[in-house]
Amino acid sequence: MRLFYSPGACSMASHIMLREVGGPFAMERVDIRAKTTESGVDYRTINPKGAVPALMLDDDTVLTEGVAIMQYVADAAGATGLVPAAGLARARVAEMLNYVASEVHKSYSPLFGPGVSAEAKAEQLAVLDTKLGWLESVLSDGRVYLTGDAFCPADGYLFTVTNWSKSLGHDLSGFPLIEALRGRVAARPAVQAAMKAEGLI
Repeated sequence: MRLFYSPGACSMASHIMLREVGGPFAMERVDIRAKTTESGVDYRTINPKGAVPALMLDDDTVLTEGVAIMQYVADAAGATGLVPAAGLARARVAEMLNYVASEVHKSYSPLFGPGVSAEAKAEQLAVLDTKLGWLESVLSDGRVYLTGDAFCPADGYLFTVTNWSKSLGHDLSGFPLIEALRGRVAARPAVQAAMKAEGLI
């Protein structure tokens, strides 16, 4: 398999999952603005959406959208400790993955737009804080990770997108349980390996 990624982008969550399952894979960096891969290919011929991540399977089939990729990677590896088999536990993982994708990730996205005014940024950060506040309340029951005691792809995804707060000057100290979760995720060997491979540490 080959992962098309951009360092520190949302594709890092898929990268983390590939490292967690431990199977062989290749990586190819994508210049998102130029829409080209490091080998000089027009990335839109691989993923017409022009976004990362994309995962090219061994038969050259391409899978896009991080939430789908993370679940596929776990299923293909039989990693039921990361993504359970069909049932309520799996639905809980999907629930958190979708919340991070549709509420948290998408609350960060407008902050990277060109020419965002200080007022608009403040308003959007307030929206983001509301979304993070719900996760903080979920973690208040003493769970170790988003769905309980076991790490799942939603934890890696939340870690990935909340990393963007630093570059935005967004203070996460008001979310101590999320910060503690981020620390646990950051300490995982797969996460350390992914960050090193992407040149982030």
